Amino acid sequence: MRIATFNVNGVNGRLPVLLRWLAETEPDVVCLQELKAPQGGFPEAAIKAAGYAAVWHGQRSWNGVAILARGAEPIETRRGLPGDDDDIQSRYIEAAVKGILIGCLYLPNGNPAPGAKFDYKLRWFQRLVRHADALLAHGVPVALVGDFNVIPTELDVYKPERWLGDALFRPEVRDAFTRLVNRGWTDAVRELHPDERIYTFWDYLRNAWGRNAGLRLDHLLLSPKLAGRLKSAGVDAHVRGWEKASDHAPVWIEF
Repeated sequence: MRIATFNVNGVNGRLPVLLRWLAETEPDVVCLQELKAPQGGFPEAAIKAAGYAAVWHGQRSWNGVAILARGAEPIETRRGLPGDDDDIQSRYIEAAVKGILIGCLYLPNGNPAPGAKFDYKLRWFQRLVRHADALLAHGVPVALVGDFNVIPTELDVYKPERWLGDALFRPEVRDAFTRLVNRGWTDAVRELHPDERIYTFWDYLRNAWGRNAGLRLDHLLLSPKLAGRLKSAGVDAHVRGWEKASDHAPVWIEF
């Protein structure tokens, strides 16, 4: 079984890239972020024609998350991260797929930092930690998957010294990620590639892709019931080089 995450940076504008990648790799479950489409604007027919059923939480022009499943119907269990009824941003959706509970998330960027957006990011992170604790308490296989907008360590960024003040790399954010993982989750990519410099994002500016000046922002965290089944993990980095590609590449794990 293969689970993947892909920040598509606009599901309609980059639909050919998404469909090409789905046909090439045939993952069983896919978590998408940054749909940038309203609920009624999700390309359900094209996704279905590619062999995938889907649940999604859209938002016009911004955010948006979706879970796709091949050969199965995802059973939605939650829409929106609990803990703040006033938060209307579409950043979390959860579904049961083939015996695994999948939480697809798009954590806030938080820039500029410090500031209101950074404060929102930290509050969102706190809510995620609380919800993750609740998921672990159920004792079922769970994967928290998506664009965390966190560079966990210096190994995950091409030039750490240039990112010290950025909301992706500030100590508060890295500490929050570490606290989350230490509560019982396994960072799947790092578990299998502990010393390898791996990136999942390359900015459109300054020829970042050509220079391999990347960041690791997209993560798959596994509960103990799932971590023991982990077989392999990787990044489909070549997708970033396709025409009209997202600035993120798909990341995947296999059981």
